[in-house]
Amino acid sequence: MRVFNRNRCLRGPAAIASLFLAVGCGALPSDSSSDHAPIVVGTTSAPSTLDPAASWDGSWELFRNVYQTLLSYPTGASVPGPDAADFCSFTDGTNLVYHCVLRKGLTFSDGRPLDARAVKYSVDRIRAIGLPGGPAGLLGSLDRVTTRGDREIVFHLGRPDATFPFVLATPALSIVDPDAYPARSPRKDGKVLGSGPYTLTSYQEGERAELVRNTRYQGFAEPHNDAVTIRYFQDSGEMVSALRKKRIDVTYRGLAASDIVSLQNRTSGRSLQLIEGVGTEISYLVFNPKDPWAGRLAVRRAVAQIVDRPAIAHTVYKDTVDPLYSMVPKGLTGHTTGFFDDYGDPSAAKARTILRHAGITGRVPLTLWYTTDRYGSETAPEFRELKRQLEGSGLFTVTLESRPWKTYEEGYRKGEYPVFGRGWFPDFPDAENFIAPFVGEQNALGTPYPAPRITGVLLPRSRRESDRAKVVGQFQQAQQILVDDARLLPLWQGKQYIAASDDIAGGEQALDPSTIMMMWQLSRKTSW
Repeated sequence: MRVFNRNRCLRGPAAIASLFLAVGCGALPSDSSSDHAPIVVGTTSAPSTLDPAASWDGSWELFRNVYQTLLSYPTGASVPGPDAADFCSFTDGTNLVYHCVLRKGLTFSDGRPLDARAVKYSVDRIRAIGLPGGPAGLLGSLDRVTTRGDREIVFHLGRPDATFPFVLATPALSIVDPDAYPARSPRKDGKVLGSGPYTLTSYQEGERAELVRNTRYQGFAEPHNDAVTIRYFQDSGEMVSALRKKRIDVTYRGLAASDIVSLQNRTSGRSLQLIEGVGTEISYLVFNPKDPWAGRLAVRRAVAQIVDRPAIAHTVYKDTVDPLYSMVPKGLTGHTTGFFDDYGDPSAAKARTILRHAGITGRVPLTLWYTTDRYGSETAPEFRELKRQLEGSGLFTVTLESRPWKTYEEGYRKGEYPVFGRGWFPDFPDAENFIAPFVGEQNALGTPYPAPRITGVLLPRSRRESDRAKVVGQFQQAQQILVDDARLLPLWQGKQYIAASDDIAGGEQALDPSTIMMMWQLSRKTSW
């Protein structure tokens, strides 16, 4: 039986989300086109929808593989490059007009033409549907879209936005067929028609998605396999058991800390590999300003003063995550430690003073909501730890509530939860993407957060600058506003882990800068 290999294979850095140290590295794979057995990938993150216009969440994992965007991230790149587009560029010096030309002869997977009309239609319907908490919030700088013939698309921006190419590379901007997707409502028949590297041949909600290589695909991706089956699990234990029994080949999203530690300590099996890397996933709490208690600044600041992030990271996550003190994670330009700078170490005494100054002397009742099937098996223990910390201060009485993701998402969009947990995987690797999605009247949380100085001054200033190293000041100011308001409370920053059978190659290359798995990079090793 193969000895579990702890030697590390070093790869060159591509982006912050794809710096990997691999355990159990083997030889580079040869062309896997002769191997037609689907590679089976397990995850605990099932899509909430199959329609790009209705999702600003983990559904993007599937979208990246079955739909196509004008721009995407070639392997090793941290800035977008052409995918459906032949080329794209700003045509002026003010970052107001962005021009793209499509590749020649593009079609959807059924052979129907993919033209400029389809691109315009796909963008326009996102805004027409305008789903609360949906991807329309990404298009705040866009004024209108025009076309020139069959291949040219022009994006006219209402204000300068140097990050607009990054927006076009998100799966939210996936191109759909105008004849197959309603203009003003999401498609609901459980089917997909795209032009990406794969076609979706079968889908069972919450169970599995079966992908087969799209032979009509034209883009940057070079598939190393012919088919992938994605299996959706409720918890890490079930998923890792399936990996050990070779019922799946790869696991991603939702590996429990205990399973990660087990792999690291050689106790989980001798024919598996663990790929570990720096990540930009974050976890945070959201406070509803309309709730009579969570809406009070003193209550939010008291919670911020009590929460013990290192305890959560160590006790619940076994140090597989790092404490986070800003909404912008470590490793991105502009990161600060604002919550630590303002609050320091956890202190019930300081929290009591904050509440008393606001005239609050009794225990504060708070209900904390979390989802049961989106962010991994530690979510419930994490919220039990939060309850323990808050109630242990003698200042709060905490009730915990939970729902599966599909109904959970509907609830927070309707403003039903006083305090709720969310995770965030970046749309693109820029500090803006950890601030802009959460503020404004239309944001990813479904809870309006005007923040006028951020939305009206700081973000517009930063978007005028193509050199992102020159906008650190704006991001630092924005983060301090978030600290002062305490509407969002960062908890931890995750690392990236992929566990796989030792005959699987490509895991190191399979994550783009937004940590979405590019299934086409996976293959079976044919030699060692």
